[in-house]
Amino acid sequence: MKIVVLGAGLVGSAIVRDLSDEARVTVIDVDQRALDRMSAAMAAETVRADLRRVEDLSPLVADCDLVICAVPGFMGFETLEKVIRAGKDVVDISFFSEDAFLLDDLAREMDVTAVVDCGVAPGLCNIIAGHVDTQLDAIESYLCYVGGLPRVRAWPYEYRAVFSPIDVLEEYTRPARYVEYGQNVVRSALSDVELIDFPGAGTLEAFNTDGLRTLAETLNAPFMKEKTLRYPGHAALMRVFRESGFFGTEPMDVGGQLVRPIEITSRLLFDQWRMQPGEGDLTVFQVVMEGRKVDRAYRYTYDLLDVYDAETDTTSMARTTGYTCTIVARQVLSGMFTRKGICPPEYVGRTAGCFEDLLRGYGERGLELNETVCELEA
Repeated sequence: MKIVVLGAGLVGSAIVRDLSDEARVTVIDVDQRALDRMSAAMAAETVRADLRRVEDLSPLVADCDLVICAVPGFMGFETLEKVIRAGKDVVDISFFSEDAFLLDDLAREMDVTAVVDCGVAPGLCNIIAGHVDTQLDAIESYLCYVGGLPRVRAWPYEYRAVFSPIDVLEEYTRPARYVEYGQNVVRSALSDVELIDFPGAGTLEAFNTDGLRTLAETLNAPFMKEKTLRYPGHAALMRVFRESGFFGTEPMDVGGQLVRPIEITSRLLFDQWRMQPGEGDLTVFQVVMEGRKVDRAYRYTYDLLDVYDAETDTTSMARTTGYTCTIVARQVLSGMFTRKGICPPEYVGRTAGCFEDLLRGYGERGLELNETVCELEA
């Protein structure tokens, strides 16, 4: 089989490494240095191309069986549309702000399976939600906590960006949507900070971000929320940056040049947040869902704590995001998941056999997702 991966970043590298032993993989990116690093480390063909300037992707993906989209969020929607217009099945991890369902009619017309938001969160959490939805008669609540963190806390930020820094900043500016008493609620990002203890990670702070995404439409539950995890104090610092205008998107005049503050901020923070060689990170993840089956109430809890893989020099966030993507990609290629149109990961979780296959794939890659099911008192 031939797979084309769009994007040669940290997560794209993990995706290529995981697939290259059993498929012919071609990586497309505008950054030649990133492509050179990838081709030197693993078996992959590389093509240098600026995907934002390529109007028709068909020549680049003509003979492939599947496309994986791992581009930054700001160009994710338009890139996904180009892949669909090329008539190729796609698994996408890009965290874009646009509504993916706007491309559903096009994907169905092109007979394309397009699994979107297929990382760790969104991604794994959605697959879990879809799976639990098949186990219960009614879902009453869904809560997700997730964060990628450096293993060593270093002043002043105590944070490293394990994916595109500008995507991180958008999490801090985009309004957070969740569901409360069956009603859609919108709060500012970085709000409702709470301290929670996680075994193996210590005390972390959780705050609102816009991670619920498609679940607000596809999961029938009166209470749903996702919160991002960081070391305590991070949210307050980011609120200072935001309220001071450093995350602004409107151009402003600086010495006769029009610049967007967020671009300068992300450029400066990228150097501060860049993972150093050999520096470890960890991913903390928990999903808690409650609901009823017949006349009994149950709580399903899923926990994952993953760390940097020194042997392959792969960050934990690249592992948890990338391997979720590659496992689902194999499910599409094998015919285990065949639904056409725009498919958020909860559709995968609702498909017979897919969740169990994901757990097997995680185990083979050293990812341990722990499930706890308990009956609640009436």
